[in-house]
Parts: sequence; C-alpha cells; structure tokens
Amino acid sequence: MDKYCRSGLTLLKVATTLLLLFGFAPGMYAQDAAAEATLDSGNTAWILVASVLVLLMSIPGIALFYGGLVRQKNVLSIIMQTLFIVGVVSILWIAFGYSWAFDTSFAEAGNPLACIMGGFDKAFLHGISLDTLTAGNIPELLFVMFQCMFAIITPALILGAFAERIKFSGYIVFIILWVILAYFPMAHWVWGGGFLQEMGAIDFAGGTVVHINAGISALVMAILLGKRMDYRIGHPITPHNVTYVFMGTSFLWLGWFGFNAGSGLAADGLAANAFLVTHIATAAAAITWMVIDWLCNKKPTTIGACTGAVAGLVAITPAAGTVDLLGAFCIGIITSAICFCMVAIVKPKFGYDDALDAFGVHGIGGIIGSILTGVFATQFISGEGGVQGALYGDWHQLWVQLVATGVSIAFSAVVTFILFKVVDATIGLRVDKRVEEEGLDIYEHGESAYGH
Repeated sequence: MDKYCRSGLTLLKVATTLLLLFGFAPGMYAQDAAAEATLDSGNTAWILVASVLVLLMSIPGIALFYGGLVRQKNVLSIIMQTLFIVGVVSILWIAFGYSWAFDTSFAEAGNPLACIMGGFDKAFLHGISLDTLTAGNIPELLFVMFQCMFAIITPALILGAFAERIKFSGYIVFIILWVILAYFPMAHWVWGGGFLQEMGAIDFAGGTVVHINAGISALVMAILLGKRMDYRIGHPITPHNVTYVFMGTSFLWLGWFGFNAGSGLAADGLAANAFLVTHIATAAAAITWMVIDWLCNKKPTTIGACTGAVAGLVAITPAAGTVDLLGAFCIGIITSAICFCMVAIVKPKFGYDDALDAFGVHGIGGIIGSILTGVFATQFISGEGGVQGALYGDWHQLWVQLVATGVSIAFSAVVTFILFKVVDATIGLRVDKRVEEEGLDIYEHGESAYGH
C-alpha cells in the first residue's frame, strides 16, 4: 500500500510540475510581457512637465524675446504672429502632421511616398487610445503632444528674420505651407524612420529638424523680402524693451530643459546628462559672448549675453544625448564665438537684414551643433557600442553629420524659396511703405501695445 501511495505522490508531483510549466507558466510569462508594456508613471509625469516647458519656449518665450528686440510700434505683430503659430500648427499637427512624421504604414506597405512621409493611418490620431503606449512606456497621446510643441517652436523661430515688414495675411499662408512642406518631411526623415535616421544621423532634440530648418528659411526670407526701409549697416535699430528680451531668454533657457532633457522620453540618467550639458553649454556661451562683446565694444551688454545664451541652447540641442561636459563646454564656447562673428561681421559685410538674427543664431548655431556632435559624441554617454565622434577616433559619424547638415540646408532653402515666390505672387508678403513707417500694430491689428 505504501508503495502505491509513494507512486501516487510521485505522479502528483510530476503532474503539478507539468501544470506549472505548461499551464501557469505561460500566464506568468504573459504577466511579465504585460508588465513590460505597463505605463511608466515616472516617465509619463516627466514628459508631461517637459511638454509644458517646451510650450513656454514659444509663449511667452519667443514672443517676449523677439517682441523686446523690435520697436514699440511692432511688438504686438510679433506676439500675434507667435500666437497664430501656436494655434494653427497645433491643429495641423493633430490633423495629419503627426501621422505624416511618425506613422509607418507607407513603409510597411512599400508605398513609394514613404521616402517623404510616414502615412496617414494616424490622421486625427486614429487608432490611438488612452492605453496606447510608445517609447518609454508613456501614452502615445502624450508623445503626440510633446512633439506638437516642437512643431510649434520651429516656425516661430523664423519670425526674427522678417520682423517689422511682413504682411499678416501673406504670413499666414506662408507659415501654414512651410510647416506642411518643410517641417513635417524633415521630422519624418530624422525622427520618424526616414532616410537620415536610417543613415545614423544624430539629432537628439532638433538641430536639423528645428534650428537649421528654421534658420536657413529665415535667411532666405530676409534676403527675398528685402531690408527694412530705415535699416542702415553699422547703425543697429535699438530694441524697445531689453527687459522683455531678458524675460524671453529666461523662459527659453528654462523651457529648453524640457526640449532637450525630455527628448529621451524617460526620467533617467540620459535625461539628467541632457539637463546638465544643456545648462553648461548655455552658461559657457553666454559668458563667452559677454567677454567678446566687452572686448570689442567696450561694454558687456544684456542683449549680447542673452543672445549668446540662446546660441548655446541651440548648438547643444542635437548633441545633448551623446556628449559629456567636455563637449558641452567646447560646443558652447565655439558656437558663441562663431555666432558673434556672423552677427557682428558677416551680416554687415553682406548687407542682408536678418532683423533679429534668426539665421545668425539659430541657423548657424544649429549647423555648428550638428557638426560638432560628430566630433564630441562619446560612448561614455551613448553607451557601449553607441556612437562616438572624431575626437574619440570615429570619423564616420562626423561625415554622417555633415551629410545630414547639408541635406537640411539644401532642402530648407529650396522649399522656402519656392513658397516665397508663390505666396508673394498671389497674396503679397511685404507691407506697404506707410504701414512699415507707422507700425504693424496699428495698421495690421488695430492695437497699441502701451495704450498710446
């Protein structure tokens, strides 16, 4: 009898083991898989905050920064142009921009249009629910909003080139077309699985997509639109409110932490490093510009220090996910010195009226930052097997960065040139002489910023 009991117990143990392996175990593995796809509340909370910070860069950041630099009679035109961008680009992004940039349906179907766009399966956020997660285990709806803030800030940067002389009606049409035909394709190429991303180009938070794209467009617009009537080389037009410029710079500096540290989509060490190098590069650039300004013009100016800070913020953007402190210091100092030369020497020499130095700071800063990413990228930050730059013996990444930079410059210039010609021929872009003399605020918007 004992023999049979022992045999029964043995069979029971075997059966229990088999049930665990083939019955309960799959459930355990499924639970593990489900756990991997569970929303990460820490990452989600951080990207929610980061999205708000990036929005602060446009309103009130750019609005105050550019608004303070123009004359009193045109400050509301800058604010209105910025506010219009926030509204219209948000609608375009939700309608089809996000799908254009980040959908993968065209590539999966072998559609030849996949070379310029992702597809339209996610138009109006079709198929994205509250439970749909993306990289970092954050809601895809949150990722949509985070990227929307990037789409907003990019065209807002262009405003500085044609400030004080553009017709609002023509501006509306130009901006809408530019976002669709310049920003959406670039976002797809660099971040949405396009050819520049496949080639290995590094653009952590927008050196090519945002700053080169906007900066080159700013230069083309400034040249084609022509100089302001009272623009004189060697006699800069005095900003009407330097305090606004400082406040705008402060919002940009603060918001940029969301811009860069949020781009890893996680609250982790990479975000901490991006936060650190962003701050240090900006600090180094601001001090560098102040020192050069002091040496060359005998006075350390608030406008100069603010401009230097913005140049540093721009340049560290593509590199924030791959460089360490050495790279941050070098990028900040080098970019500030070169951008100073562009603003103080090159612009007067060639005589183009980049009114608020959108090209001299954002365009040139973006180009320098994109290229220097290929120099200072290090596996100390990117991880074992990650990218590293020419400084550490890998020249391939530098060549990739040069190609990506060149493509961005050429694409942005061509698209902007065509759009300018089309819109100027149909609606017109330059305001009348009297409007420019009296100010855009009264003639274009029927308002005065200070009540007189």
